[in-house]
Amino acid sequence: MQDRLVRFHLFGQEFAFYSNAPDEEVESVIDLLRQELESGEKLSRSSVPSNKMLVLGCLRMAAKYVQLHREHEAFREMQKTRLGHLADKVASGLD
Repeated sequence: MQDRLVRFHLFGQEFAFYSNAPDEEVESVIDLLRQELESGEKLSRSSVPSNKMLVLGCLRMAAKYVQLHREHEAFREMQKTRLGHLADKVASGLD
């Protein structure tokens, strides 16, 4: 897929970037950013610049990503251990 210009509005400002991701994926990312900025701490938009709000929203999303990545790695390790035990049981049953 070829890069295309994506435009969206947030805090009364237009933002634009190039992406080759499918439209559905781009929409999901923008919706996720909007949800992140609308939830959590209610900072006064008049007292906090929009670029700072965007950075804070991205940092919260990055923190969630890191947490999910850590949980996923722990899950994979647990599954690897369980599969090892299961393989040992199967192997001992074949002897």
